[in-house]
Amino acid sequence: TDPVIKSFWVQEFARYNQRYEVEATAAIQNKVGQFISAPIIRNIIGQVKSTIDMRRVMDEKKILIINLSKGRIGEDNSRLLGALLITKLQLAAMSRVDMPEEKREDFYLYVDEFQNFATESFTNILSEARKYRLALILGHQYITQMEETVRDAVFGNMGTIISFRVGAEDAEYLEKEFAPDFTATDLINLPKYNIYLKLMINGIAGSAFSAQTLFPFSKEEESNREKIIKVSRERYSTPRKVIEE
Repeated sequence: TDPVIKSFWVQEFARYNQRYEVEATAAIQNKVGQFISAPIIRNIIGQVKSTIDMRRVMDEKKILIINLSKGRIGEDNSRLLGALLITKLQLAAMSRVDMPEEKREDFYLYVDEFQNFATESFTNILSEARKYRLALILGHQYITQMEETVRDAVFGNMGTIISFRVGAEDAEYLEKEFAPDFTATDLINLPKYNIYLKLMINGIAGSAFSAQTLFPFSKEEESNREKIIKVSRERYSTPRKVIEE
């Protein structure tokens, strides 16, 4: 529908000779191929209109849960979908520029094993999230999982840091964050279910302290899980059979 883009394909591209046409489209086909080669990704993003409005999710304090388990959808698909979703969230957050800052509702993004989705967008989100009222809660297992640029962005912008027991290499790195209250030896020898944490309150970093987390507990016998899934599918999803026809 964009007249400029349409003009390029209808007028300029139509005049390309065959050799140049192949060279010009090879990169595009390679990128598009990643989306259409995997059925699960093709079915999700190959739609005229998305039923999930990220901006609305943020502004109306909705809960959006996305399972990107590698064992469920494959490692490549997990990374690709994760990167796409992170980018959509970034764009949705930045679109809040049309709203006075005091009216922006806080939105909390929890990302487990976040190093799998730590694209360049993540570094931008980390540096700008605060003014768009986007709070990031990032979980991962060890520091070397992160690219250097992402690691620097994380430690340069985070307000609160929580650490369970870690290995010697991570302990040396984290010691700088928890000093002078805790040492690398303390981090290595943390008991099970115990943590060290340092909070930022009203823009001021407090002293580090220790705490004990909840022990694992059994699932409740009564749950609304299946009912919630059913209602969500009825409201936001389209049957796979319809999509693949």
